[in-house]
Amino acid sequence: MGKLNGKIALITGGTSGIGKASAILFAKEGADVICVGRNIKHGEATVNLLNAENGSKRARFFPCDVSLESDIEILQQSVKQQYGKLDILFNNAGVFVTSSLQEITDEVWNIVYKTNLKSVIEMTKAFMPMLEISRGVILNNSSVAGLQSHIAGQKTYLYASSKAALIQFTKLCALNYSPSVRVNCLCPGITDTPIYTNRDFSRFDNIPMKRVARPEEIAKAALFLVSNDASYITGVTLPVDGGASLK
Repeated sequence: MGKLNGKIALITGGTSGIGKASAILFAKEGADVICVGRNIKHGEATVNLLNAENGSKRARFFPCDVSLESDIEILQQSVKQQYGKLDILFNNAGVFVTSSLQEITDEVWNIVYKTNLKSVIEMTKAFMPMLEISRGVILNNSSVAGLQSHIAGQKTYLYASSKAALIQFTKLCALNYSPSVRVNCLCPGITDTPIYTNRDFSRFDNIPMKRVARPEEIAKAALFLVSNDASYITGVTLPVDGGASLK
């Protein structure tokens, strides 16, 4: 019996990397998966894969730019009309941008903060009423870069600060919406996803486990936190980083 049987799970940024790996795993565990993203081609390919592997048509793709409130409003209405409920919201979409202090502009600020933080706030606002009814769960994907104890990458001003803010937002939601909705936060370390254009991961040899993560490893941690295995866990920030945050 699957850990997510009968659950409706929505994953933003669900068409590649950690989001796609999580969509595949959640579907295998019995969830009806709603993949959300901007790339229609990738989105349709992902849900076709999920449905083929599970012999069903339960996975669906919804095109949405989560940095736009208008798109989120349409998404929320569509989910409510077509599913009637939501059990799991995985706010996974994010962008990785580096810049020197002098290179920070309003344009760069908006790109990073609208996707990494504001979109999570708006998605949470939009879907919290449905999650309260279902006594559901929210999982936010932050980063070890957002941990107070882990300062690395000299040009990650906006990325790290946006992820740190996301951790605090997660904790406040966990506090204010308990006991009806559990809200937790993942903090992945360096993960082998398309977000890295430089594929020479040997430059990260300072990781104690001496390798970067596979998306499937992060997905397994996500599954734990959204499943009933974590039924008494809320407000947690879980590093999944091969020990990187220990240094």
